[in-house]
Amino acid sequence: MTGHDVTTSFARTLVDEWVRSGITHAVVSPGSRNTPLVLALARDGRLRVDVVLDERSAAFRALGVGLATGRPAIVCCTSGTAAANMHPAVIEAHHARVPLLVCTADRPPELRDWGAGQTIEQTYLFGRAVRWYHDPGPPVDGRGVGAQWRALAGRAVAEAFGPPPGPVHLNLPFREPLVPSGASLVDDCARADGRPWTRTTRVRAEAGPKDIAELAELVRAHPRGLVVAGWGAGADPSTVHRFAAAAGWPVLADAISQLRTGAQTVSTYEALLRSEQFARAHRPELVLRLGAPLTSKVANSWFGVDVPHVVVDPHRSWLDPQRSTAHHVAADANGFLASLTGALGAQPVHSPWLVSWSAAERRARAAIDRVLDDCDAAIEGQVARDLAAAIPDGGTLVVASSLPVRALEWCMAPRTGLRVLANRGANGIDGFVSTVAGVAAANEGAPTVALSGDLCFLHDINGLLHMDRNAATTLVVIDNDGGGIFSYLPQHDLPEFEALFATPSGIDPVAVARAHGVTAERIEGRAKWHELIADGPDVVVVPVDREASVAHHRRMWDAAATAIMH
Repeated sequence: MTGHDVTTSFARTLVDEWVRSGITHAVVSPGSRNTPLVLALARDGRLRVDVVLDERSAAFRALGVGLATGRPAIVCCTSGTAAANMHPAVIEAHHARVPLLVCTADRPPELRDWGAGQTIEQTYLFGRAVRWYHDPGPPVDGRGVGAQWRALAGRAVAEAFGPPPGPVHLNLPFREPLVPSGASLVDDCARADGRPWTRTTRVRAEAGPKDIAELAELVRAHPRGLVVAGWGAGADPSTVHRFAAAAGWPVLADAISQLRTGAQTVSTYEALLRSEQFARAHRPELVLRLGAPLTSKVANSWFGVDVPHVVVDPHRSWLDPQRSTAHHVAADANGFLASLTGALGAQPVHSPWLVSWSAAERRARAAIDRVLDDCDAAIEGQVARDLAAAIPDGGTLVVASSLPVRALEWCMAPRTGLRVLANRGANGIDGFVSTVAGVAAANEGAPTVALSGDLCFLHDINGLLHMDRNAATTLVVIDNDGGGIFSYLPQHDLPEFEALFATPSGIDPVAVARAHGVTAERIEGRAKWHELIADGPDVVVVPVDREASVAHHRRMWDAAATAIMH
C-alpha cells in the first residue's frame, strides 16, 4: 500500500493524455461505477462534456461527433446493461469507419461471476466490431505506472484513428472508493510542452509508378468508362473532376459522397437507368469506384458482375457486395487520382461518351424538377431536393437511412458548399436524432439540418432530451405515417402490408417533440426552407401521403425517360 489515490490518478492521467492527443468531446451517462472517469472528464476543463441519460443515445451522439470531425469522441458509461446499450453505435462506427472511444466501467475481477449487482460479462462485449479491445484491470500503484497509463490512453486514440478508423473499447474495472479519497496522487510523468506520450505518424498509401502506368493504359483503352462515388469516397471534388475530364468520363456521384458537384457530375442516374433504352445504350466498359457502392439498387444491379471495377480505398475494406472488383487500389484517393491524371496528360479530352451523359443529365434534371415543382402536396423527393438547395454554404445535411437517403439520391441537384452525412455503415435508422445532436455539437454554430422519416424520428426520441438549444439545428421529419420505403418494395402487394411493413404509428411527431421541450411545427404545402433553417422551430414536420408520393415519383421517372429520348 502506497497511500496514493491510485484510482483518481489513473482516471486523470487517461483524460490528460487524451486531451494531449487531440480529443475535444466526451459524452457520459450517469452511473456509479464510472464515477472516477466521469469526474476526471468533467473536472479537466478542456473538454466539452455532455451528459446523456440513455447509453444508446449517448453512444450515437459521440458517433456523430466523430462523423463530423474525423476525430474520436469519448463515450463513458457504468457497468452492466448500460454497456450493452452502446452496441448499435459501436456496430455503426465499425462499418462506417468512424473513430470512437468507448469506455465501459466494470466491477473488479473478484466481483464477477458471484452474483454482484449490475455485473455482466463485458470481456470482448462488442466482439469483432472494434479496432482494439483492452482491459487493464483495476489500477494499482507501482514503479512506471504513469507511463503505462499514458501509453494505454495514447494507443487507444491511435487505434481509433486506424487505419481503418473505428471504435476502440476500453473496459475499465474500478474498486471502491469510487470518489477521490483526498490522498496524494501518483507522481506525474507527462511529456513536456503538452506533447502526447506517443506521437503517431500516419502515412498515406500511394500507388507505385508501375501501377499508375498500367491503370492509365487501362483507362485509355476504355473510353466508355464511369467514375462512381459512394459514401467514404475520400477525395476532393476538384481532383476527381480533373481526372474525369482527362479520361472523358462522367461522374455518378451519390448525394452522400461529397462529390455531387462539377461539370461532369451525373445526379439523375436513378432516373436515367430506369429507362431500358438508355441503360442498354450507356453500359460502361469499366468503372472506377471511390468508396462504397451507390445507394441505388437500380444502378448497382445495372453494373452487375461483368463490368469490371477498379475500387480505390486506402483502408483495404472490401466494399464489394456484387463481387465486381477487378483491381483493388489500396491508396489515398487524392494522390492516386492526381498521379493517374498526370499519366493521362491532364488535359480535358473531347468525349462523345461524356457529351451523351451530360446531355441526358440536363434533360432528366429539367424533367425531374418540372414534376417536383408541379406537386401540389409535398413528396419525399421534393423535400429532399429543396432542403439540400436551401442550406447555407458551410452547412451540413444529415440524412437518415431508408427512404430519406434514397429521396436525396434521386432528386438532389449538384451544388457546392454543402456537406452531406449519414449513418450508412450498417444502414440502420436507430440513433439518428442522437447522431444529429453530436454532429451539431461538433459543428460549433454552423447550420446543421437533418432529414428523417417519422419512424426513424420516433425510434430515437430520447435524443430530443439532450438537443442543444443553442446549436443551429433544424430536424425535418417527413411524416408519411409509417415505413414509406416499403411502398417501393415487393412487400407493398402483400395483404399484411399495412400491419407488418408500413406500421403506421398514428403518433403526431409535433406533439412528441413539444413533450420533450423542443419547438416544433407542422408545415403544409411547399415550405420556405431558407426561412425555416434561419429562424424556424427545432423540428419541422412535413406530412406526406405515401401512395400519392409513390405515384409522383414514378411520374418523375417516366418524365425523365421521355425527356432523354427526344
